[in-house]
Amino acid sequence: MRKLLNTVYILQEQAYLTLDGENLVCKIDGETKLRIPFENVENIVCFNYLGCSPALMGKCVSKTIPINFISPQGKFLAKVCGETKGNVFLRVQQIDKFRAEGLLLTQNTMAAKFSNCRQLIRRTLHDNAELREDEDIQKVLEVLKEGIDKVYEAKSIEEVVGIEGLCAKNYFSIFNKLITNKKVDFEFQLRTKHPPLDPVNALLSFVYTLATNEVAAALETVGLDSYIGYCHTLRSGRSSLACDLVEEIRCIVERFVITLLNLKIVGEKDFEQKISGAVWLNEDGRRKVLSKWQEKKRSTMTHPYLKQKIPRGLLPYVQSNLLAKYVRGEISTYPSFLLK
Repeated sequence: MRKLLNTVYILQEQAYLTLDGENLVCKIDGETKLRIPFENVENIVCFNYLGCSPALMGKCVSKTIPINFISPQGKFLAKVCGETKGNVFLRVQQIDKFRAEGLLLTQNTMAAKFSNCRQLIRRTLHDNAELREDEDIQKVLEVLKEGIDKVYEAKSIEEVVGIEGLCAKNYFSIFNKLITNKKVDFEFQLRTKHPPLDPVNALLSFVYTLATNEVAAALETVGLDSYIGYCHTLRSGRSSLACDLVEEIRCIVERFVITLLNLKIVGEKDFEQKISGAVWLNEDGRRKVLSKWQEKKRSTMTHPYLKQKIPRGLLPYVQSNLLAKYVRGEISTYPSFLLK
């Protein structure tokens, strides 16, 4: 059990939540592990299988404390809550805030994305001295640095998106050099999405999808509408706000993919090519990636804003919570995630 920003996260899959007077109680195998007074709780997010007692659900409904049930893999399952008027007001505030501050939010998000890309490249250079003088890599580092300045000079969201497209093209032009294990079975040429046309693109697309779904689930737990974004245009069936927030954490996905390839955790036999030319992970490949992604989510990191150690799997929930606080006016600025 972790408590961050007045939200309680139940991470132990065999935990069971119950009620004891005015306290939330967490039990594992019948033994009480922790109790928290309800007055200190605003939201509960459960990643456990066993759930919670009906008495606790009734208490939370009476106190308008939502209980969110998420699968251990990060898929949103259900929410137990009382009256929904709070979420209605929050969503109205969300629309108003994004209309008024959409450009600034987009600028901050893209600046954070470029900074995080630079950090990812620098990490590779730190571990591989032979790449430190590579002219192409140094050029991309400079393009990304200039991109951070340019987004804040932009006068519209469309202009920022155009700068992002140019930076992304340059970034992926040297992505193959970050795959430093020369025994990897395949190479990355350029980013292809719909559909992915090589194994590296297939990996990127698959894990981007996992991350986006996890962010969408996190947004649901704080009452924000994941379909109303500030950067990505509205499109029926697309979680635009989840796509916005994923931009900040794409670096984690990309570092994860690079690690899978450099350690040869996945190989040529884990992919299949369709008649159309699309390349997808096969069943064994998906199983490997999902297993390693779950391991990654259990590893810890120090959150740059909270200055606390958290499991990486909680990062989407922390960022969603911070965004909700910004929308409600509880904090003056939404702190985009910056890789340290």
